[in-house]
Amino acid sequence: MSAADPSLFTYHKDKIRLYMVIYVDDILLTGNSKAEIARLLENLHHRFELRDLGSLNHFLRIQATNTKHGILLHLKQYAQQILLRAGMQETKPVTTPVSTKVTLNTHSQEPYTNTQLYRQLIGALQYLTLTRLDIQFARNQLSQFMHNPLNVHFETLKRLLRYIKGTIDKGISLYRDSLILSGYVDSDWATNSHDRKSITGYCYFMGKSIISWQVKKQTSVARSSTEAEYRALATAATKMIWLRRLLEDFHIPQKEPTLVYCDNTSTIALANNPVFHARTKHIDVDSHFFRDCIQNNKLTVHHMCTNDQIADIFTKPLSILRFRTLASKLIIDIPSSV
Repeated sequence: MSAADPSLFTYHKDKIRLYMVIYVDDILLTGNSKAEIARLLENLHHRFELRDLGSLNHFLRIQATNTKHGILLHLKQYAQQILLRAGMQETKPVTTPVSTKVTLNTHSQEPYTNTQLYRQLIGALQYLTLTRLDIQFARNQLSQFMHNPLNVHFETLKRLLRYIKGTIDKGISLYRDSLILSGYVDSDWATNSHDRKSITGYCYFMGKSIISWQVKKQTSVARSSTEAEYRALATAATKMIWLRRLLEDFHIPQKEPTLVYCDNTSTIALANNPVFHARTKHIDVDSHFFRDCIQNNKLTVHHMCTNDQIADIFTKPLSILRFRTLASKLIIDIPSSV
């Protein structure tokens, strides 16, 4: 059993490697030896009532399709069910999930009456983000008002559903590519007009394949954009440590420090140079472990231009052109044969 993820089981003997992922009563089994896989399945059939569904096609509603580049994962049928539940299966599509002109708050309009429908749709969209990371920011913003949604929040939710309608043939692709881990981290300083807390956004790639991402509001107010970015790097570093440990269970050790891209030069200087410690005494101690990760050669931070920062899509509403440019690097169209 994997120490990083208790739902992952591995088998390694000589050159034979098998991997099994278990979620309740759903199992994924793969490896580099068909004979050993068949032997393991036979042993499992003797102990449990199992049904072999063959090659990967569906798993926890996620649809998987083999392509010439690797595997495409999507939730098209699930997205259609969400639109049907909302009564918006024939709605007119829009080009972005959230408008750059609408500001969400808690006192601008009358309360929305059907709070149960609002919460059900937000919960369903949470699962949809497993393959539709382009809606992660919009879903994160709307989920902050589940306790008392207003009419403006439901109108914004309907816009998000209209965007999903227009991009329902989208998914993420896992490529046969390099197995080197890299990441992108960004933050939007004081983005919330109500409590002035910043937004953290990051994503990690394995070669060209995106494998992990998150959008999260920071727990405390940052005094500057540098501090907000520093906290974002610290949050992303925790996921990086876990990913490196998980990859070791897959026998893919990361021998070099993980490369993380950031567009804030002050934050990079702060992370690499302890001379600036006087400026960060008020930051929680757990944020400073990020500097230890650099010193222990677990990661290294490189600067990149803001225009090339992929994680920007997780931190703020974007214009149509900017959003399409970044989304095209994360999700692709489902082949017409699906």
